[in-house]
Amino acid sequence: MAFPASIAETFTPEETRALDPYFTNTDRAVFVLRNLPETVKGALFARYSRSNKSVRRLFLDEFLGQLQADTPPRTSTVGTERADRLYARVLSEYGDDSVAQLGGAHIACEGVSNILTKVLERGRLMAYLEQSTRYVAYTDRPNGQWKYHVPAELEGSSLRVTYVRTLDAAFEAYARWIPRMEQHFRERYPKAPDDSDAVYRSVIRAKALDTLRGLLPAATTSNVGLFGTGQAFEALLLRMFAHPLEEVRACAQEMLTELRHVIPAFLARLDQPNRGGRWIEYLAATRQAFAAAADGYVTDAEAEPRGEVTLTDFDRDGETKVVAAALYAASALPDDQLQRIARRMSAGDRAALLAAYIGDRANRRHKPGRAFERTSYRFDILADYGAFRDLQRHRLLTIEWQPLTTRHGYVEPVAIEEAGALSDWRRVMDQSAELFEQLAAGGLEPIAPYAVVMAYRVRFYMEMNAREAMHVIELRTSPQGHPSYRRICQLMHNAIAEVAGHRAIAAAMRFADHSEVELERLQAERAMEQKRQSRH
Repeated sequence: MAFPASIAETFTPEETRALDPYFTNTDRAVFVLRNLPETVKGALFARYSRSNKSVRRLFLDEFLGQLQADTPPRTSTVGTERADRLYARVLSEYGDDSVAQLGGAHIACEGVSNILTKVLERGRLMAYLEQSTRYVAYTDRPNGQWKYHVPAELEGSSLRVTYVRTLDAAFEAYARWIPRMEQHFRERYPKAPDDSDAVYRSVIRAKALDTLRGLLPAATTSNVGLFGTGQAFEALLLRMFAHPLEEVRACAQEMLTELRHVIPAFLARLDQPNRGGRWIEYLAATRQAFAAAADGYVTDAEAEPRGEVTLTDFDRDGETKVVAAALYAASALPDDQLQRIARRMSAGDRAALLAAYIGDRANRRHKPGRAFERTSYRFDILADYGAFRDLQRHRLLTIEWQPLTTRHGYVEPVAIEEAGALSDWRRVMDQSAELFEQLAAGGLEPIAPYAVVMAYRVRFYMEMNAREAMHVIELRTSPQGHPSYRRICQLMHNAIAEVAGHRAIAAAMRFADHSEVELERLQAERAMEQKRQSRH
């Protein structure tokens, strides 16, 4: 069965000839970009965020014309045979994995579920872009079907009809309420005289889609672009081949086939029974064995009530250690001696030293040095799946999540009731929960998360040092952010100051924004409009 079976974009013979030099295939949902400038590859993936088009369609519509004016592409094979032999010897015989960091590829995975996107985006050392639920309305129906994944595991099951009916109903409610929600926000937030029609439309659209995305199931399909090194792809594919879901394993096979067109030497070990085969067996067997071992300790225990964000671990001496770490590069003293010096300082002196170390930050991109990596925070979070999707993409920190379920309850934006959508909203929530329980009880527990709509909450933790916390909190509390993850990161910032008592570190995050914002995208869209006008 082709992956995914639901989308097989077709192109005319002329379009196919135009695409052939630049993509490893023109008839499947997973493909590698080739023979293109790096900036063009990046720009194509960047367009994913705000477009419902595939990368190949975007290429035909927006990029092909300029490339045709250049010299026709040629794939160089100079030295490839010698290079492949070298990599085979270094990787297989010497075990020097670092050489696989020296080459990479851009690959597109289109029509993949939001369950699969979280698997694709788990690795730390890769770059990702995917379709946004804020800018793309999931109202298209290719081949008459809503954009969601039907798991292969449902074939032959009596629950397949219930699954399709339930997800169809969720999409129908989502699509039906978009124009009505836009009208609600237009009435609540009339257009300012100085705003252009384009800015106002964009802001109202984003607000409506933000509000309604909770109706979309985790099975909703998306387009994802990935860039990574050979080493990163090897690690990703090993995890995917060991995954319990058929969709993930099928995607892995398609990715491996396409990547071998461009970086075959870096992926040679995946097929070797004593290398990749043994590794995949280890990952799958360990997951299953640990689940069985943990079962007796956690299955029957009831979750204690917790707030949306709980700071569960931190170092009370964290600020002192950060000061000592800051002094390290400015002295010739050993680390433990510097810690004693920092402990003897007054709180005011430590705060003054940290302020000097941070300097005059003009914007959130001005980051302090590595001393802020000396202390860390662990947050347990219970948030809607939509917010989790946004926060999960922060890769340098440590993040882990529990299986998606309907048993933690759901969020309900105030605007849902204000606009009159409450009955439809709760009906979708109830139907999602009912289907989830039917799948779980019917021996299909691994695929039950596909049925969960994004308003339901998922539990996950984020563990990060103070430097990464500064990045996440300042970025995700910016006024244009989604209100769900803005609130989470505001609570994280408060906890660093009030629970951990690290007030100087919290104060260093001077671009953490705690303001209340009604139309989140308004200022950002106005700024972009001004930039567009200044270029003309």
